[in-house]
Amino acid sequence: MSDIIQLLPDHVANQIAAGEVVQRPASVIKELIENAVDSGATSIQIIVKDAGRSLIQVIDNGSGMSVTDARMAFERHATSKIRTTEDIYNIHTKGFRGEALASIAAVAQVETKTRKETDEVGSQLVIEGGEVRNQDPVVTAVGTSISVKNLFYNVPARRNFLKSNQVEFRHIQDEFQRVAMAHENISFYLHHNDAEIYHLKAGNLKQRIAQIFGKKLSSQIISVDEDTEIVKVNGFVGKPEAAKKSRGEQFFFVNNRFIRSGYLHNAIADAFDSLLPAGYSPSYFLYLEIDPSKIDINIHPTKTEIKFEDEALIFTILRAAVKHALGQFNVIPSLDFEQDPNWAFIPSATNETEIKMPEITVDSSFNPFEHHQSRSPKPSDIKANFDFYNDAVELEIENNHAHQLFESEEIQPENFDVIQWMNQFLIVEFRGELLIIDQHRAHQKILFEKFIRSNNGSALVQQMLFPIELELSPNDRQKLVNVEHQLLSFGFDISLDEEVIQINAIPVEVQQEDVVAVFMDFIEELDYQDSVELDKTFAKILAKNAAVKKGVGLKTEQMQTLVEELLKLPNPNYTPYGRAIFVQMNTSEIKKILQ
Repeated sequence: MSDIIQLLPDHVANQIAAGEVVQRPASVIKELIENAVDSGATSIQIIVKDAGRSLIQVIDNGSGMSVTDARMAFERHATSKIRTTEDIYNIHTKGFRGEALASIAAVAQVETKTRKETDEVGSQLVIEGGEVRNQDPVVTAVGTSISVKNLFYNVPARRNFLKSNQVEFRHIQDEFQRVAMAHENISFYLHHNDAEIYHLKAGNLKQRIAQIFGKKLSSQIISVDEDTEIVKVNGFVGKPEAAKKSRGEQFFFVNNRFIRSGYLHNAIADAFDSLLPAGYSPSYFLYLEIDPSKIDINIHPTKTEIKFEDEALIFTILRAAVKHALGQFNVIPSLDFEQDPNWAFIPSATNETEIKMPEITVDSSFNPFEHHQSRSPKPSDIKANFDFYNDAVELEIENNHAHQLFESEEIQPENFDVIQWMNQFLIVEFRGELLIIDQHRAHQKILFEKFIRSNNGSALVQQMLFPIELELSPNDRQKLVNVEHQLLSFGFDISLDEEVIQINAIPVEVQQEDVVAVFMDFIEELDYQDSVELDKTFAKILAKNAAVKKGVGLKTEQMQTLVEELLKLPNPNYTPYGRAIFVQMNTSEIKKILQ
């Protein structure tokens, strides 16, 4: 039998490696920027077209490469960062595996121009699909410029798996921010389709945070600074009032390398315990410096996972550092450790007070085995049980998914006798059924269907006499730039300035006081949302914010109109978020309950 095991050709092996290293355009951005940082660059420029599909170019003013190094850099497992196995446990650079450039070149057309300061001319290298086409001398500035064109041109299946330009560029922004946040002493520029997205000047960490996330955030963060023998922790955490429902502004860096760690995130959550409402998370930008021999970053090619020698100790130190910072800035009450705890809470007695020995009284007739008559419940017990009952009833209504009463039959307008209960529910008899309708959810469903139908530029609009202004970070501003035409189709007329959005017109169904909440929800939902789903997402957000609120009294005509419009819908049973709109009971069910 002939031998069947053979070595894979280099271009095949590189394409396989690229599957882990180069998952999308953002992966290329990350690897190239990190190489630029390792080269000692003080200025890094990134140029992107079509969210990285057509072009990704990274230009730096670093040390550059010699003719030989420029060629060797694109070989598999070729690196300048490590020499021996022991070096893996003493890493101070971003890259070290020697896989990135070879993997990128295997799935794209790459052109490199580079020159060292000691060389008179540089070198130009062109690689396509992992094969070197030519290498020639070239006149170029000191540093390196790498252009990656037509990513995945030779792997159509991978290219087809890419999301919309909006989603892919959002991932690019994430990777850009992570590197820029770790190196505030370097100037960064990001251009997309000939538009400048970021221009970050070198400065301190707080300035970098303001440049990326807006000046407003810089006034809502407090510094963290703790130095121990195990780890040094510094950076910033957001004040409790600046917490958000989303988890976007949360960054951990270990030795200036961005990492993900749910375990360490829990340390921050513990430090903020009882300071935040349910569902909210604090912002944080925390930097840990630790002996490289005490960690292992060689877990995954993306190098965002890390193992600590003593993770529990790092958790404790991090939590204590954040708690200390919150206490120092009077965000939480701090203990006075200068006071003797043995005497801190003992009330002082006057000289006239007679000190008596405590007495113990015992009921000698008490028999624990006697059956005593149950005591009468106290008023507080009755109230507690009543509150529990009310909560249980509310929970039952909240989770009771009604049967599909109205599937396909057309419902004609009828005269309903509707009453409002607790300014929250509408009670109506319909075709032998008693319906208890949540007014907010019912109106939400009606508005959602209306917004979906009118999302073609025909929405009724009300011009604002005094435009509403919102301060935005460059990141949030870019999100709205990407969907400006969709906002216009829903009836929003907006003007975008450097850090301010001006809202000139809104849909007639939206109240002016709800506009800020609508846009905050828009921005939160725009993370990783595909443009295919945005219309439905926007309609849901608008309906949720514009719908009549619980606790609002309605007139009889308003109640009747709301019920009629709800029951005319093809599926009136559930909100756009999948919540039950009403519960229903028939006569037999009511009789059964009353037996």
